[in-house]
Amino acid sequence: MGIEEVVIAPCAPWQNPFVERLIGSLRRVCLDHVIVWNERSLRRHLEQYLAYYHDWRTHLSLDKDAPVSRTVQSPTCGTIVQVPHLGGLHHHYERRAA
Repeated sequence: MGIEEVVIAPCAPWQNPFVERLIGSLRRVCLDHVIVWNERSLRRHLEQYLAYYHDWRTHLSLDKDAPVSRTVQSPTCGTIVQVPHLGGLHHHYERRAA
């Protein structure tokens, strides 16, 4: 078929498009908007962002649904409440009974 394997250099994430996309998304969406004090602070921010990314953030590849699919709530379920993530950097919205 004429397909050749392209080997990337070790320790070179810029040669791997998946890692490059992840690093760029983390920087643009999370790290450019927070102050990181030390390694523990960085790890806490990254853990919170990845939890938000995998549980609530919508993805185009999933037809604008989150990886953990949610049911559509009817207007009779209550008022719309804003739920903050990452200290208010991102939010999701849901209905809660009064």
